[in-house]
Amino acid sequence: MSRPLPLISRLRLAALAATAAVVLAGCNGQGDLSRRSQQPLSPQMVTMIQEKGMTPSSPILVRLFKQESELEVWKQKTNGTYALLKTYPICRWSGELGPKVKIGDRQAPEGFYAITPALMNPNSNYYLAINTGFPNAFDKSYGRTGEFLMIHGDCSSSGCYAMTDQQIAEIFALARESFAGGQRSFQLQAMPFRMTPKNLARHRTNPNMAFWRNLKEGYDSFEVTKQEPKVNVCDRHYVFNAQVEGGRGFDASAACPNYTVPAEIANAVAAKRMADDQQIAALSKSLPVAPVKTGTDGGMHPVFLAKFRPVGTEANDYTVDVNGAPPGTMPETTRPPGISPESQVVESNAPVRPGADPASDTAPTSSGPRVASVLPPGSVQQTASLRQGTASGTVLQGSTTIMTPGTFSSGTR
Repeated sequence: MSRPLPLISRLRLAALAATAAVVLAGCNGQGDLSRRSQQPLSPQMVTMIQEKGMTPSSPILVRLFKQESELEVWKQKTNGTYALLKTYPICRWSGELGPKVKIGDRQAPEGFYAITPALMNPNSNYYLAINTGFPNAFDKSYGRTGEFLMIHGDCSSSGCYAMTDQQIAEIFALARESFAGGQRSFQLQAMPFRMTPKNLARHRTNPNMAFWRNLKEGYDSFEVTKQEPKVNVCDRHYVFNAQVEGGRGFDASAACPNYTVPAEIANAVAAKRMADDQQIAALSKSLPVAPVKTGTDGGMHPVFLAKFRPVGTEANDYTVDVNGAPPGTMPETTRPPGISPESQVVESNAPVRPGADPASDTAPTSSGPRVASVLPPGSVQQTASLRQGTASGTVLQGSTTIMTPGTFSSGTR
C-alpha cells in the first residue's frame, strides 16, 4: 500500500516529475514542456473522484485488457484499498494475444510494469505518451527486445496501446496528480484478457497459457485484496507479495530465495484459483477453443470499430457501452484491425530515424514460463523450482524487484 509522503518529499517528487518531463522533451527535440501535459482534471472527473471516496492526489493503478480493448484506472480510497475509477475503451492495439518477444513483431507488452515520472512523455509524437517500461526484469530474463512501447494518443498502434488524444490527456493528468501527491510509481497490469474462467477456458490450448497463468496469480491477488500486489521476478517467473528473510534479493534469472506470502493473501488467492479451475474444467467441455492467431493485427473497442463496420460482442465481456459515442476524435488515418495493417508505422514512440526498418507484422510464438500448480487452502509458503515442474508447497526460492508499492524505480525503456 502506498503511504503519504511528508510535504517536502512530495515537493521534491513533483520537481523530479517536472524535470523528467523536460529531459524527455529534450530527447525528442521538442524544447519546452508540452502544455498538453498540464491540462487540469475536468470538474466532472474531480466530482467522480470525490464521490468514490478518493482524492485527486491519491495513488492510481492501471489495468488493461487486449481482448476486451479496455483500460481501467483504479484509485486508492481513504481506507487504503483501490476502487475502479473509470474504464476507457482502447482505440487500437496491434499484434495478437500474447507477450511481446522482439523488436518488429508488432506485439504489445503483457506483464507487470512500474511507471515512474521518468516514463511520462509530455512531448510525444502521438500527443501524450506513457512508456510501459518494457522490457522489465521478467522480459529481459527471456531475452525479449523492444523499446518505447507506449500507452499514447492518436489511435495508431504498432506494438503500443493507442487511445484518443482526449483519453490520454485525462489518463496522463490522473497520473500527474498522483505523482504530485507523493506516489513514486504506479503499477501497470497488462493482460491478454480479463482472467475469467470463461476466457481461460476459451484459450485453454494457447501456447501462452502457462505465462498467462503466472499473470493470473498477480491478477487474483489484486482481485481478492484490492491492494497493489508486490511484484518480484526469480527463476524467470513472477512472484507476488513475497517476504524474504535475511535481506536477500531477487534475481530474475536465478533460483528464487526462500520466501513466504502473508497467510491471508495466500489463502484467499488459492481459494479463488481453485474455484476458477473448477469452472474452467466445466466450461471447457462445451466452449469452443479460441484461435491462437486471428490474422487481424490486434484489436479496437467496438465503440470505435462501429465507425467502420457492424460489430458483435459474442466473445468478450465489455464494460464500456459499445453503443455509446466514441470518447474523443479518431484521426482520418485510423485503420481498424484486419484492414490495411499499419506496417509502416514506426513501432516505437521515439523520433523517426532515417533508414529505420518498418515493423514486421510477423509475431513469433513464445510459450512463456511454466508455473506451479494450485496451492491448497492454508498454504502460506511455496517452492519455486518451476522450470523443473515442481510445486511442492513450501518456501519459494531468489529475484530482481520490479516494483514495491511506494518505492521509486526508474524503469527500463
